[in-house]
Amino acid sequence: MNGDELRQIFLNFFAARGHVIMPSASLVPENDPTALFTSAGMHPLVPYLLGESHPSGRRLTNVQKCLRTVDIEEVGDTSHNTFFEMLGFWSLGDYWKQDSIRWTLEWFTRVLGLEKERISVTVFAGDSVAPRDEEAVQVWLELGIPQERIYYLPGEDNWWELPGKTGPCGPDSELFYDTGLPMHGPGCQPGCGCGKYIEIGNNVFMQYNKISEGRYEPLKQRNIDVGLGLERMLCVHQRTSDIYGTDLFSPILQRIGELREGQKSKLSLSSEQEYRLTCIIADHLRAATFIIADGVLPGNVEQGYICRRLIRRAVRCGHELSIPDSFTAEVAQAVIARYGSIYPELEERKTGILNELTREEERFRQTLVRGLREFQKSENRLRQQGETVLAGETVFRLFDTFGFPPTLTVELAQEHGLSADLDGFNALFKLHQERSRQANQKKFAGGLADHSDGATKLHTATHLLQQALRDVLGTHVHQMGSNNTQERLRFDFSHPKKLTIEEIGRVEEIVNEQIKRDLQTTVEVMPLEQALAEGALAFFGERYGEQVKVYKIGNFSMEVCGGPHVQHTGSLGQFRIIRSETIGQGVQRIRANLIEEEATQSN
Repeated sequence: MNGDELRQIFLNFFAARGHVIMPSASLVPENDPTALFTSAGMHPLVPYLLGESHPSGRRLTNVQKCLRTVDIEEVGDTSHNTFFEMLGFWSLGDYWKQDSIRWTLEWFTRVLGLEKERISVTVFAGDSVAPRDEEAVQVWLELGIPQERIYYLPGEDNWWELPGKTGPCGPDSELFYDTGLPMHGPGCQPGCGCGKYIEIGNNVFMQYNKISEGRYEPLKQRNIDVGLGLERMLCVHQRTSDIYGTDLFSPILQRIGELREGQKSKLSLSSEQEYRLTCIIADHLRAATFIIADGVLPGNVEQGYICRRLIRRAVRCGHELSIPDSFTAEVAQAVIARYGSIYPELEERKTGILNELTREEERFRQTLVRGLREFQKSENRLRQQGETVLAGETVFRLFDTFGFPPTLTVELAQEHGLSADLDGFNALFKLHQERSRQANQKKFAGGLADHSDGATKLHTATHLLQQALRDVLGTHVHQMGSNNTQERLRFDFSHPKKLTIEEIGRVEEIVNEQIKRDLQTTVEVMPLEQALAEGALAFFGERYGEQVKVYKIGNFSMEVCGGPHVQHTGSLGQFRIIRSETIGQGVQRIRANLIEEEATQSN
């Protein structure tokens, strides 16, 4: 079966076992300033794993869009992606290990047709936090996985928790499929990373809540969280040599090949090097296409920086392959054609996606031109000094500041009768990688939806803000994205031009009027069609399930939402807009905060 068939059959399989199918959440986490992107299928479900009731019930399944950049340097190998799709199913305090493991094995053997004899599993070996998971072992044995293919591994391998300090967690049991490659040594076993065993799934048994560093308590309910990567699963099912050989990528690679047709690389690259560069372009532009569709524009900070980095890395690879200018939008069209029927937001926002990619590519190509000038300056300095070797620092500066791949710098140097210190570059690059990895880990140290008092107040304020904007500017205004911390809210919305001082003042006035009215917030679970019929605002249709939560703030605001809210608006304090700016074509951004009543009076 192809990727679309596999995706749907997975959902049907678990729907037949009582799971409600949910749409994918956005790549940009809502109400969670601690994480740049949704990096796991369970990420949007954290409040429900902690005990909040989900409008769709206790058995859920979906295909979640995810993005991880921690292993970005590995992209282009057999199994790593930045953007990927996670097939998942969950029990929120319902069934436990027996059903979870049994259904996972049935899916792989009965539906996908994988040989049970080639499946090995790992389980939690136990430590001071929790005992050895003999319960999971017993289930595996009953299902026909022999003891010799069950491996006990420590917490670093078989304990799942969010990378931050707190949150739902527990032991897990991972499935590995034997690829048929020879063992690399006597210690070869599932999880060793040699390539013989590929991980195909993970059952997480969430029964603990990490409340602080080293402190755990039982969760209010025991949960099941199972994630299966679509790209890797399809690779195993279709028996391709890598994930890029599947039909998820083949039309994208084909389009890149067409754009290269008749072009000869300026560099002396092997076929393996050319294939890896092609895969990086496919992966990065696929990721950037999805990121922009979810409202993130290329920029210099946070999500925008990741988007920019992916695009520019793809452009660098395209330069090495001598792909003509303005190719990113062409590749993105292949991405949209491949995925648009599954993720309609790609087709709906196609024009904006293509425009942003083209603009970013043009900006970066200008940078490349400046980099060539910088190379010329470095060459002139060398010749004046009577030297012929570009220092590692120079090679790294051309890479880090101007995006020059070291292979390009080496080739340029050779053409000009020079050489380059690649050992010096590699040492600096390794240091750069480590710093980037540490920075990523710190940024992804959260993962919990922020239900703090400050974030809850600001989230409620965004409802008031959106309705006030519609009252002042018109009903064309709708939310494009939001990001709230405990100190400020950030709200992106559709509007053709920057707000005037008068409009900002009127919006502030309306919001503060509703706060003074001390409106009550109520919530009701209902079908999405009913919510829309009753006039609820809902601008992310592709993200909603059939049953939704509708929050009403008095008679002023009514929205489909899943975030935390205050019970009365009188607790919010005074609303103040800090900044208003244009961030893209037809997209405005407002930053605002709330001033506590006592502070307001003292001023």
